[in-house]
Amino acid sequence: MKKALSIAGSDCSGGAGIQADIKTFSAHGVFGMTVITSVVAENTFRVTDYQDIRPDIIQKQINDVFEDIMPDAVKIGMLSCRETMLAVANKLKEWKPLNVVIDPVMYAKNGSALMEMSAIDTLISEVLPLADVITPNIPEAEKISKMTIKSKDDMKKAARCIRAMGCRNVVIKGGHRKGDAMDILFDGDNYFEYQTKRINTKHTHGTGCTFSSAIASNLALGFPVQKAVENAKAYINTAIAHAPRLGKGNGPVHHFYEMYESHSRKI
Repeated sequence: MKKALSIAGSDCSGGAGIQADIKTFSAHGVFGMTVITSVVAENTFRVTDYQDIRPDIIQKQINDVFEDIMPDAVKIGMLSCRETMLAVANKLKEWKPLNVVIDPVMYAKNGSALMEMSAIDTLISEVLPLADVITPNIPEAEKISKMTIKSKDDMKKAARCIRAMGCRNVVIKGGHRKGDAMDILFDGDNYFEYQTKRINTKHTHGTGCTFSSAIASNLALGFPVQKAVENAKAYINTAIAHAPRLGKGNGPVHHFYEMYESHSRKI
């Protein structure tokens, strides 16, 4: 069985963060493990507060996973501050895992900040170069690249700019733009576009976490980056289209829709 590790924050409402990652790994038949970086008190319409885990505890979690069950892919989500970033980056440099997917989580779906803006320079200098794939949405890509993104060409320019910072592949997610949902992958040589019809729903809590962990799952399963992104795009679209409509705000997606459908057909 293939294994994947999520290094991220915990979402007590179950739709994003560590919880979304574990569900996504499981839906792909991948054994999931976790290193919790922050505990977030949140639900579908607000973030109340969060508390960071001590850097030494983060590093001990990483050590205990890697010395026993070596992951085939690592997904990195919420790293809220410089100390957390350095703790994670130092251990990744030590263990040198394959298939590192970084989702540079800066804001919750409702706009609440989940990263100290003063830590962006540390993200760029210490964490971003460790990524095999990085998956910023447009606001995150604008913060990292220091560009304004208004068009598809802007997305491509930002992807090129971010890749020059040391990561190997950049996927800029186009969900914040109007019209069809287009994501763009840049691998250093070529651009690949992934376009689907926009789904008219507010239930998109945890989509960034789910998409990045789906890419990590596909990389763990042996797919090349371009196909891993394509598969992940199809998976997240299905999960959004069949969201269970839970909560008072932006509800979670349906991580196990295809599994549930398959089971019901057998019955």
